[in-house]
Amino acid sequence: MEFDARVTPVNNDEIPDPGVLLNKQRRKKSIVWEYFTVEAVGFGCSRAFCKQCRKSFSYISNSKLAGTSHLKRHISLGICQVLREKNLQSPYPKTGGSQDTANPPKKRPRATPRFAGNSISFDQQRCNLDIAKMIILHDYPLHIVEQPGFINFVRILQPQFNPLCLKSVEGDCVAMYLRKKQNLLNIINGIPGQVNLTLDFWTSNQTMGYFFVRGHFIDNDWNLHRPILNVVSVPFPDSADSLNQTLVICLSDWHLEGRLFTLALDKSFSSEIVIENLRGLLSVKNPAILNGQLLNWNCYARVLSRLAAHALWIMRETVSNVRDSVKYVKSSESQEEKFIKLKQQLQVPSMMDLSIDDPCKWDTTYHMLVAACEIKEVFACLDTTDPGYRMNLTMGDWKRVETLCTYLKYLYDAAKFLTAQPYPTSNLFFAEVSKVQVELTHAAFNQDPFLSSLIFSLHDSFDQYWRESCLILATAAAMDPRHKMKLVEFTFAKIFGESAEAWIRLVKDGLHELFIEYSTQMFLTETNGDDGVNIMIKETCQEGPIDNALFVDEDGLSDFEFCMSDFTGNPQFKSELDEYLEEPPLTGVEDFDILSWWKVNGLKYPTLSRIASDILSLPVSTLTVDSVFDTEIRKMDSYRSSLSSLTLEALICAKDWIRSEGL
Repeated sequence: MEFDARVTPVNNDEIPDPGVLLNKQRRKKSIVWEYFTVEAVGFGCSRAFCKQCRKSFSYISNSKLAGTSHLKRHISLGICQVLREKNLQSPYPKTGGSQDTANPPKKRPRATPRFAGNSISFDQQRCNLDIAKMIILHDYPLHIVEQPGFINFVRILQPQFNPLCLKSVEGDCVAMYLRKKQNLLNIINGIPGQVNLTLDFWTSNQTMGYFFVRGHFIDNDWNLHRPILNVVSVPFPDSADSLNQTLVICLSDWHLEGRLFTLALDKSFSSEIVIENLRGLLSVKNPAILNGQLLNWNCYARVLSRLAAHALWIMRETVSNVRDSVKYVKSSESQEEKFIKLKQQLQVPSMMDLSIDDPCKWDTTYHMLVAACEIKEVFACLDTTDPGYRMNLTMGDWKRVETLCTYLKYLYDAAKFLTAQPYPTSNLFFAEVSKVQVELTHAAFNQDPFLSSLIFSLHDSFDQYWRESCLILATAAAMDPRHKMKLVEFTFAKIFGESAEAWIRLVKDGLHELFIEYSTQMFLTETNGDDGVNIMIKETCQEGPIDNALFVDEDGLSDFEFCMSDFTGNPQFKSELDEYLEEPPLTGVEDFDILSWWKVNGLKYPTLSRIASDILSLPVSTLTVDSVFDTEIRKMDSYRSSLSSLTLEALICAKDWIRSEGL
């Protein structure tokens, strides 16, 4: 016998169904009863039935109330198939019932089905900005907003959403980029020091080339920044003027005329003519510190990649056989199972999993070789259990692969250091680079003919990089109060032997020259309170060499000459630099933060701290973290090449800036 849950018993002698009474008391307290009815299915037992799909749910059993949470889930999560299909047919679903579902009962606001109404107002503009940010962060194509799948998905989540067109979302992305660009420009304009630049080059399937310009600087709070500043499209990348045009755009966009400390690029896309053109441009646009010695055309990451690629090329036949062996094992699950079974039988331990490499990423080849060497005994016996395996790798081949891996590891560790987060300051690279130099030197002159032939050409190339870069790296190392000149003196003695003193003297002379340059700038800026004089000084500095006669006194000796003579000609006077170098290095400091140290000691060493802020942000690599192991120049895909130059720059730069903000 069925009971009507909506009928109230009128005979006091009858025993009422508890479900009836409970339903009568509670049916108006939850919005779920707009979608469910309660029907008795027996004495003391009632079930809730969905009005749409007629599916039943437990509600009352033996006077125990089951609650309504499971009923809410059926409605709000879209489990009800009938109701979900109705909502898909209209962006504004209509649900039956007399209660206004857009205004759910205040006592239970969380029970409101999301599709039926939302107490939070919908903000279309905020949604548009979030979509633009999503596209920027994840490299989605702009036309994703016009794709039916995307529109339907968003409509289900928010029926009030108005679809965007490609032009609209493109405008939102560019607007976001321009706002963030202004914020970054304000930071750069406010830093006391100078800016280092790196240039990287990308190709494309078209004739266009793309220069990526990245800035490296330390702000007022001693935080290191490495933002992409410009992505410049060049129609004729082989032109000698293309780099100059790129640099002019960057200096103008970011107000960097006269504020450039170093410029780094790679010789793979720059010739001697291009370098000389850049020197000429910098001499006009920027007062060249140290006579242009800080124009660097060696990208450390590319140097390491070229060495690794060359070593792999020397052993290309053996490496190819190892790759084919790994491919054979990984060709199917059955082959891999046989290999694992043989490995277990031979009881060969291993720490790494076999994986096929990507020849365009030399670190993957290194990992493949290391993993294969660990289980070389298994490969050596594989032909005895698997007649299909016919690779001819002798134990001598494996020994040579192990030797190759030993020296690839030095290169790998050095390149891996470039991917560290937060990005290392330049004082740390002197020790890393010198370590590679020492190991390659020892191997190049080893008595083992195979080892010396493998490494000799690598050492020759790296030695050139070392000699071109060691002075500026040593200068950065001297800015580390834990080492000062001690690390430089020890390392140069180890590498240069009897010639070490001459190299050490070059570093000290360079430090003193830098100190005088910075002292000059700070003297001219800070000793004149009159704004008109300061403006005249700045303009004079930008136009050419400083004329000391601006400050000549009655005796014909300038104020500046007096100042300089105090710490260059007076042996009793000790400059900041002398005091810093003569004080003992810091010892016993764990988790040392060099930027914090210079921030704290800026008052003690005002001139040196200004030098440190520029030197410590000095870049050694022009590549991004995800390109450190690339063996080829990166290529812009066809879709991005089709975008306007402004949109392309906006998408790439804004992504870099948002990620640096931590999303």
